[in-house]
Amino acid sequence: MTQFRPKYITFDCYGTLTWFQMSRIAKEMYADRVPDGAIDRFVQDFNSYRYDEILGDWKPYKQVIMNAVRRTCALWDVEYLESEAEFYYNDIPNWGPHPDVAEPLARVAKHYPLVILSNASDDQIQSNVDKLGAPFHAIYTAQQAQAYKPRFQAFEYMLDQLGCGPEDLLHVSASLRYDLQSAYYMHIDNKVYVNRGYEPSNPAFGYHEIKDISGLPGVLGL
Repeated sequence: MTQFRPKYITFDCYGTLTWFQMSRIAKEMYADRVPDGAIDRFVQDFNSYRYDEILGDWKPYKQVIMNAVRRTCALWDVEYLESEAEFYYNDIPNWGPHPDVAEPLARVAKHYPLVILSNASDDQIQSNVDKLGAPFHAIYTAQQAQAYKPRFQAFEYMLDQLGCGPEDLLHVSASLRYDLQSAYYMHIDNKVYVNRGYEPSNPAFGYHEIKDISGLPGVLGL
Protein backbone atom coordinates (compact mmCIF):
# COMPACT_ATOMS: atom_id res chain seq x y z
CA MET A 1 0.00 0.00 0.00
CA THR A 2 2.99 2.33 0.37
CA GLN A 3 2.89 2.73 -3.44
CA PHE A 4 -0.70 3.97 -3.32
CA ARG A 5 -1.25 7.71 -2.97
CA PRO A 6 -4.92 8.37 -2.28
CA LYS A 7 -6.58 11.65 -3.13
CA TYR A 8 -8.22 11.52 0.31
CA ILE A 9 -7.84 9.52 3.49
CA THR A 10 -11.30 9.03 4.94
CA PHE A 11 -11.97 8.11 8.56
CA ASP A 12 -14.67 6.88 10.81
CA CYS A 13 -14.60 9.18 13.85
CA TYR A 14 -16.20 7.65 16.97
CA GLY A 15 -14.32 4.57 18.07
CA THR A 16 -11.58 4.95 15.47
CA LEU A 17 -10.25 8.41 16.33
CA THR A 18 -12.46 9.57 19.20
CA TRP A 19 -12.72 7.33 22.26
CA PHE A 20 -16.31 6.07 22.07
CA GLN A 21 -17.52 5.91 25.67
CA MET A 22 -21.10 4.60 25.63
CA SER A 23 -20.10 1.15 26.89
CA ARG A 24 -18.17 2.68 29.79
CA ILE A 25 -21.12 4.88 30.72
CA ALA A 26 -23.57 1.98 30.52
CA LYS A 27 -21.41 -0.17 32.78
CA GLU A 28 -21.27 2.58 35.38
CA MET A 29 -24.94 3.50 35.07
CA TYR A 30 -26.47 0.03 35.23
CA ALA A 31 -23.92 -2.03 37.18
CA ASP A 32 -26.16 -2.15 40.26
CA ARG A 33 -29.35 -2.88 38.30
CA VAL A 34 -28.45 -5.98 36.31
CA PRO A 35 -27.59 -9.42 37.75
CA ASP A 36 -24.04 -10.02 38.97
CA GLY A 37 -21.71 -10.91 36.13
CA ALA A 38 -24.19 -9.85 33.43
CA ILE A 39 -23.18 -6.24 32.76
CA ASP A 40 -21.08 -7.16 29.70
CA ARG A 41 -24.08 -8.88 28.10
CA PHE A 42 -26.26 -5.87 28.93
CA VAL A 43 -23.75 -3.57 27.23
CA GLN A 44 -23.58 -5.86 24.19
CA ASP A 45 -27.36 -5.72 23.86
CA PHE A 46 -27.17 -1.92 24.05
CA ASN A 47 -24.58 -1.97 21.26
CA SER A 48 -26.78 -4.28 19.18
CA TYR A 49 -29.88 -2.13 19.57
CA ARG A 50 -27.94 0.98 18.50
CA TYR A 51 -26.88 -0.87 15.37
CA ASP A 52 -30.43 -2.00 14.67
CA GLU A 53 -31.73 1.56 15.09
CA ILE A 54 -29.55 2.96 12.30
CA LEU A 55 -30.36 0.38 9.60
CA GLY A 56 -33.60 1.93 8.38
CA ASP A 57 -34.53 5.43 7.29
CA TRP A 58 -32.52 8.24 8.86
CA LYS A 59 -33.71 9.68 12.15
CA PRO A 60 -31.91 12.06 14.53
CA TYR A 61 -29.06 10.47 16.44
CA LYS A 62 -30.59 11.48 19.75
CA GLN A 63 -33.61 9.35 18.86
CA VAL A 64 -31.31 6.45 17.91
CA ILE A 65 -29.65 6.53 21.33
CA MET A 66 -32.82 6.96 23.34
CA ASN A 67 -34.61 4.17 21.48
CA ALA A 68 -31.64 1.85 22.01
CA VAL A 69 -31.56 2.57 25.75
CA ARG A 70 -35.32 2.06 26.04
CA ARG A 71 -35.23 -1.26 24.17
CA THR A 72 -32.28 -2.54 26.18
CA CYS A 73 -33.98 -1.66 29.45
CA ALA A 74 -37.15 -3.42 28.29
CA LEU A 75 -35.21 -6.57 27.39
CA TRP A 76 -33.53 -6.64 30.80
CA ASP A 77 -36.60 -5.52 32.79
CA VAL A 78 -34.76 -2.43 33.99
CA GLU A 79 -36.55 0.87 34.57
CA TYR A 80 -36.11 3.23 31.62
CA LEU A 81 -35.41 6.83 32.58
CA GLU A 82 -35.45 9.41 29.83
CA SER A 83 -32.93 11.56 31.67
CA GLU A 84 -30.42 8.68 31.68
CA ALA A 85 -30.93 8.07 27.97
CA GLU A 86 -30.39 11.77 27.25
CA PHE A 87 -27.14 11.72 29.21
CA TYR A 88 -25.44 9.55 26.57
CA TYR A 89 -26.28 11.96 23.79
CA ASN A 90 -25.41 15.08 25.76
CA ASP A 91 -22.03 13.68 26.81
CA ILE A 92 -20.77 12.96 23.28
CA PRO A 93 -19.24 16.42 22.58
CA ASN A 94 -17.00 15.98 25.64
CA TRP A 95 -15.23 12.90 24.26
CA GLY A 96 -11.61 13.27 23.18
CA PRO A 97 -9.29 11.14 21.04
CA HIS A 98 -7.64 7.85 21.84
CA PRO A 99 -4.13 8.55 23.18
CA ASP A 100 -2.51 7.12 20.02
CA VAL A 101 -4.26 9.51 17.63
CA ALA A 102 -2.96 13.08 17.75
CA GLU A 103 0.69 12.81 16.68
CA PRO A 104 0.39 10.29 13.80
CA LEU A 105 -2.80 11.93 12.53
CA ALA A 106 -1.10 15.32 12.39
CA ARG A 107 1.85 13.71 10.57
CA VAL A 108 -0.40 12.15 7.93
CA ALA A 109 -2.31 15.44 7.51
CA LYS A 110 0.87 17.09 6.22
CA HIS A 111 0.75 14.82 3.17
CA TYR A 112 -2.92 14.01 2.52
CA PRO A 113 -6.32 15.71 2.84
CA LEU A 114 -8.20 14.09 5.72
CA VAL A 115 -11.96 13.49 5.64
CA ILE A 116 -14.40 12.20 8.26
CA LEU A 117 -17.55 10.20 7.51
CA SER A 118 -19.37 9.77 10.80
CA ASN A 119 -22.64 8.46 12.17
CA ALA A 120 -22.99 11.78 13.93
CA SER A 121 -25.26 14.77 14.25
CA ASP A 122 -24.11 18.12 12.92
CA ASP A 123 -24.48 19.88 16.26
CA GLN A 124 -21.98 17.57 18.01
CA ILE A 125 -19.26 16.40 15.64
CA GLN A 126 -17.18 19.58 15.46
CA SER A 127 -16.47 19.53 19.19
CA ASN A 128 -14.98 16.05 18.86
CA VAL A 129 -13.03 16.88 15.71
CA ASP A 130 -11.50 19.96 17.34
CA LYS A 131 -10.01 17.70 20.01
CA LEU A 132 -8.21 15.52 17.43
CA GLY A 133 -5.52 18.13 16.82
CA ALA A 134 -5.29 17.78 13.04
CA PRO A 135 -6.83 19.72 10.12
CA PHE A 136 -9.62 18.08 8.14
CA HIS A 137 -10.52 18.83 4.55
CA ALA A 138 -14.18 17.86 5.09
CA ILE A 139 -16.50 16.41 7.72
CA TYR A 140 -19.58 14.51 6.56
CA THR A 141 -22.27 13.21 8.85
CA ALA A 142 -25.18 10.81 8.69
CA GLN A 143 -27.43 13.82 9.16
CA GLN A 144 -26.10 15.37 5.95
CA ALA A 145 -26.28 12.08 4.05
CA GLN A 146 -29.69 11.23 5.56
CA ALA A 147 -28.34 7.72 6.12
CA TYR A 148 -26.16 5.98 8.69
CA LYS A 149 -23.27 3.67 7.94
CA PRO A 150 -23.28 0.78 7.04
CA ARG A 151 -25.83 1.90 4.45
CA PHE A 152 -24.21 2.56 1.09
CA GLN A 153 -26.04 5.88 0.86
CA ALA A 154 -23.70 7.38 3.46
CA PHE A 155 -20.62 6.43 1.44
CA GLU A 156 -22.25 7.52 -1.83
CA TYR A 157 -22.93 10.93 -0.32
CA MET A 158 -19.27 11.31 0.66
CA LEU A 159 -18.05 10.27 -2.78
CA ASP A 160 -20.46 12.71 -4.46
CA GLN A 161 -19.34 15.57 -2.22
CA LEU A 162 -15.66 14.84 -2.82
CA GLY A 163 -16.21 14.39 -6.56
CA CYS A 164 -14.11 11.26 -6.71
CA GLY A 165 -14.44 7.51 -7.08
CA PRO A 166 -13.83 4.67 -4.63
CA GLU A 167 -10.43 4.07 -6.20
CA ASP A 168 -9.30 7.49 -4.93
CA LEU A 169 -9.80 6.75 -1.22
CA LEU A 170 -8.03 5.07 1.63
CA HIS A 171 -10.72 4.39 4.23
CA VAL A 172 -9.71 3.89 7.87
CA SER A 173 -12.00 2.44 10.54
CA ALA A 174 -12.06 0.40 13.73
CA SER A 175 -15.34 -1.24 12.68
CA LEU A 176 -15.95 -3.95 10.12
CA ARG A 177 -19.72 -3.97 10.39
CA TYR A 178 -20.23 -0.19 10.25
CA ASP A 179 -17.52 0.69 7.72
CA LEU A 180 -15.19 -1.82 6.17
CA GLN A 181 -17.74 -4.37 5.02
CA SER A 182 -19.67 -1.67 3.16
CA ALA A 183 -16.45 -0.17 1.81
CA TYR A 184 -15.50 -3.61 0.46
CA TYR A 185 -18.78 -4.02 -1.40
CA MET A 186 -18.56 -0.46 -2.73
CA HIS A 187 -15.16 -1.24 -4.32
CA ILE A 188 -13.12 0.91 -1.95
CA ASP A 189 -10.17 -1.42 -2.33
CA ASN A 190 -7.76 0.48 -0.09
CA LYS A 191 -8.81 0.05 3.53
CA VAL A 192 -7.15 0.06 6.94
CA TYR A 193 -8.67 -1.78 9.89
CA VAL A 194 -7.70 -0.29 13.25
CA ASN A 195 -8.12 -3.33 15.46
CA ARG A 196 -9.14 -1.85 18.80
CA GLY A 197 -10.78 -5.10 19.84
CA TYR A 198 -14.38 -4.09 19.19
CA GLU A 199 -15.02 -6.83 16.64
CA PRO A 200 -13.22 -9.95 15.40
CA SER A 201 -11.02 -9.59 12.34
CA ASN A 202 -12.24 -10.82 8.96
CA PRO A 203 -9.44 -10.59 6.37
CA ALA A 204 -11.91 -11.56 3.63
CA PHE A 205 -12.80 -7.86 3.44
CA GLY A 206 -9.35 -7.04 2.11
CA TYR A 207 -7.83 -4.51 4.48
CA HIS A 208 -4.46 -3.73 6.01
CA GLU A 209 -4.66 -4.21 9.79
CA ILE A 210 -2.99 -1.99 12.41
CA LYS A 211 -3.46 -1.96 16.18
CA ASP A 212 -3.91 1.81 16.49
CA ILE A 213 -3.40 5.04 14.55
CA SER A 214 0.33 5.04 15.30
CA GLY A 215 0.60 2.41 12.57
CA LEU A 216 -1.02 4.54 9.85
CA PRO A 217 2.05 6.58 8.77
CA GLY A 218 3.94 3.32 8.19
CA VAL A 219 1.16 2.00 5.96
CA LEU A 220 1.60 5.13 3.83
CA GLY A 221 5.39 4.97 3.82
CA LEU A 222 5.76 8.14 5.89
